[in-house]
Amino acid sequence: MSKLSEQELIRREKREQLKKLGINAYPAELFPVDFYSTNLPDQYEEGKKVVLAGRLMSRRIQGKASFAELQDSQGKVQVYFNRDEICPSEDKSLYNEVYKKLLDIGDIIGIEGELFTTMVGEQTVKVTQFTLLNKTLRPLPLPKTDAEGNIYDEFNDAELRYRQRYVDLIVNPQVKNTFIQRSKVTTTIRNFLTEKGYLEVETPILQPIPGGAAARPFMTHHNALNIPLYLRIANELYLKRLIVGGFEGVFEFAKDFRNEGMDRTHNPEFTVMELYVAYKDYFWMMETTENLLEQIAVDLNQNSEVQVGEHKINFKAPYPRVPILEAIETHTGVDVSNMSETELRKTATELGLEVDETMGEGKLIDEIFGEKCEHHYIQPTFITDHPKSMSPLTKEHRTNPKLTERFELMVNGKELANAYSELNDPIEQKERFEAQLALSEKGDDEAMFIDHDFIRALEYGMPPTSGIGIGIDRLVMLMTNNSSIQEVLFFPQMKPERQAVALSDEEKLVVEILKKSDSNELAVVKTAVGLSNKKWDSAVKGLAQKKLIQVMKNETGLFIEMLK
Repeated sequence: MSKLSEQELIRREKREQLKKLGINAYPAELFPVDFYSTNLPDQYEEGKKVVLAGRLMSRRIQGKASFAELQDSQGKVQVYFNRDEICPSEDKSLYNEVYKKLLDIGDIIGIEGELFTTMVGEQTVKVTQFTLLNKTLRPLPLPKTDAEGNIYDEFNDAELRYRQRYVDLIVNPQVKNTFIQRSKVTTTIRNFLTEKGYLEVETPILQPIPGGAAARPFMTHHNALNIPLYLRIANELYLKRLIVGGFEGVFEFAKDFRNEGMDRTHNPEFTVMELYVAYKDYFWMMETTENLLEQIAVDLNQNSEVQVGEHKINFKAPYPRVPILEAIETHTGVDVSNMSETELRKTATELGLEVDETMGEGKLIDEIFGEKCEHHYIQPTFITDHPKSMSPLTKEHRTNPKLTERFELMVNGKELANAYSELNDPIEQKERFEAQLALSEKGDDEAMFIDHDFIRALEYGMPPTSGIGIGIDRLVMLMTNNSSIQEVLFFPQMKPERQAVALSDEEKLVVEILKKSDSNELAVVKTAVGLSNKKWDSAVKGLAQKKLIQVMKNETGLFIEMLK
């Protein structure tokens, strides 16, 4: 465990002093909050008695009086402490000792008081009584502003913010607003679909077959059943089983998991909303999607326009509809509509793309579109009519048997939604699954499994159906003008946190010299450090055991290399 800082030690000492005064730093009793920072100014009445609670974020102590800032769940409010108001008797220790000396910035307190307006016109709570509700043992990383207005020590390191989201939410108020907006997005979707009479459902996360998408799954093992199980990569096939069972429309906000790469738009755990409605097709789904996204934009921004980076994106319906093969020809000058797999691979290579023999026709077309076309579609655009090899769960196009009735919604150069007229012919579905199996045997580790139970369900009959999946994380990124998926996930997946390694004074000295030295020759470093032979040997051995350095030998001598 890392060594405690001076401030952490002082706070622990204050905790013990509070205990000696008979003050419980972590009381269990309910604190009857009846007022919040956002109630000002709407509910302001001079002299109104209020009870509120929150975190002490700043204070200006001026002898027997002090102005402080309290941050509750909704914002900040100014509070005023007066020694004689808080301590009307001769004993002034609650103010002089507890408030002034034993409370720290970050501590959570409850306040009873009354509203008043200061001489400069600021609505404030005059404290008549306060209660310590939680003594914090770590100082908050609060920014500081100097006399020139320069801000220092902001908590803005991305890795620290994501790893310690609880601190990020306290000291960066705009972060909390992002997640409030996220909640509004899902609420709008839920209300929109529920009002149409569709049923919100839940389907399994642990699945015997990872179906419904082409992706690499996470795998685990169920001991009692003695079978492998997979974290779901999609919930599509289960929702379609419910359509077979007689529901006309079902939707689910699903956590999906894909064991793939991570970047600014991908996290191994992510949220999608999938919707399936009987007796509809992909044209109907396009219209529904346009109306839904326009409603979300209006609910969040009071109009259909959303600022995303340097672009102003308008979600006002309707959106353009562009066939994918037409998009490829437009942006590459190449007509790939009648190419064989070999010709597609050659074309992709000529376009400067990295491809391999495991990639079938569908993946090659997807790669060409993704690299050469996708980024051109900033305003919402439906990319339609994908080739059959790209869409194993999609109904064949009604006028062109080589294509399917599928669309992807592109916004700001990225896919936001994927939708089909769903394939409901069990014989053809089995053939499509078998084609995926052939890709798997070629080495494609993202090819779909054959789900025999799903085929059996289709054999009982699924009505004509349209389905869609909308990436909630990406949708929230757009609606809140965030370019990184980590900004819209409370707790994004992170690499394991490296623990600090405790070093002796001699080891610290060696590391310091190594970082500064222009030479890593052992003799040069040893001379610069200036330790006795015994202390030098002990320090080098200790650092090597902690895997911070290694000593190497070549024909010219011994050298020390830093490993971290």
